[in-house]
Amino acid sequence: MASRQIYQKGPVTLRGSRVPRTTTDQRLLESRDSRDWVHTDPWRVLRIQAEFVEGFGTLAELGPAVAVFGSARTGPEHAAYRMAEEVGAELVRAGFGVITGGGPGTMEGANKGAAEAGGTSVGLGIELPRESGLNSYANVGINFRYFFVRKTMFVKYAEGFVVLPGGVGTLDELFEALTLVQTGKITHFPIVLMGTTFWAPLLDWLRDTVLAEGMISPEDLDLLRVTDSAAEAVAWIVESQDERRGSGFSTRS
Repeated sequence: MASRQIYQKGPVTLRGSRVPRTTTDQRLLESRDSRDWVHTDPWRVLRIQAEFVEGFGTLAELGPAVAVFGSARTGPEHAAYRMAEEVGAELVRAGFGVITGGGPGTMEGANKGAAEAGGTSVGLGIELPRESGLNSYANVGINFRYFFVRKTMFVKYAEGFVVLPGGVGTLDELFEALTLVQTGKITHFPIVLMGTTFWAPLLDWLRDTVLAEGMISPEDLDLLRVTDSAAEAVAWIVESQDERRGSGFSTRS
């Protein structure tokens, strides 16, 4: 239970007996037999609106940035953590800020690399039962109650995604970004997978099963680039940014 003794609920910090049993998202989405939601949900809209306003206001002048995703369960001794540090530093040297989910593990590694390289290190936290606020390397931080508000901030204020080895949350962000690019909702948006050994089975499945069944097109697989080199990953993002500017697209919409 020690991990639940400090709890971040949006901008509010709760401890001990004040830690809630459910998250704000959970209470929004759960089914109810009563009709209480008719009275409570309209008021939630104002809180959701406030989160959008806070996010937009904080990040509007961020400048070019790249979102880095990965597992919250990797420590500083893990190869993915060290890779995240290198990616964070390389992105700063290329003129980008770094945006992560603000948590521990690989996210902390990317924030650390960016902060120690003298760049903007952003953490977009989320209310979760087993996490307790932003890591100490995020020099700009926002805590959200609602996943969908936070997801909007990642896509709106990032020039691309670098995805390191991770679990369900990492895969969620990866496939959401891939869907948005594949459907044309966002354009000139590079998605780089770092860790060739980790991602190879997934790519094999996409090619040998999903593509083979005709459920995606060959060009959909071309939306993903894979490398073990932080320098190469950042070079691809810079190349995409140059293409975007050359095609007349604004780097911020």
